[in-house]
Amino acid sequence: MDYEVGQIVEMKKTHPCGSSRWEILRVGMDFRIKCTRCGRSIMLPRSKFQKSARKIVERET
Repeated sequence: MDYEVGQIVEMKKTHPCGSSRWEILRVGMDFRIKCTRCGRSIMLPRSKFQKSARKIVERET
C-alpha cells in the first residue's frame, strides 16, 4: 500500500486520548504521524507503521 503525506490512517491500537486516526506528516524509512484528536506526534519505523496501519480513511486537503 502506498502512503502519502496528508493522508489519515486508522491504526490498530487507540491512542490514550481515545482516537485511532492519525495524519501522516513524513514518509520515508521512518514515518512521523500526528494524532488527529490531541495533536501529539510520534515517529515510527516503516516496518512497525505498516504492521499497525489498518486502512487509509481519507486524504486531507
